[in-house]
Amino acid sequence: MTETPTAATVVAVNIVAGQVGDGWGKAHDVAIARVANGQVVGWEEHEVAWDESHGQGTEGSHHARIVRFCREHGVQVVVTGHMGPPMQNTLDKLGARVVLGLTGDAREAAVRAAG
Repeated sequence: MTETPTAATVVAVNIVAGQVGDGWGKAHDVAIARVANGQVVGWEEHEVAWDESHGQGTEGSHHARIVRFCREHGVQVVVTGHMGPPMQNTLDKLGARVVLGLTGDAREAAVRAAG
């Protein structure tokens, strides 16, 4: 029997040198992974520089930058080491599931979070 392909889940991963990064709101690079049938089928890395823009303007404007990025890429799941409750609430309203505390290889973390 042939396995029916499933639609890819879009996972945003805070990355540092191929590993899961710590603070989402201060991420410098974020990967957009497309995960289907337990495998990464697409991987794009973006320099978001939220570490540089964090603290510039209001917290709301910073969250708006992050929300724009997530919407533009159709993010369904966010993987990072840490995220404050206000950002978790913002992403929840956006409909994105947040997975905290994963460490190690970013691609493997994307697969675990998508499953």
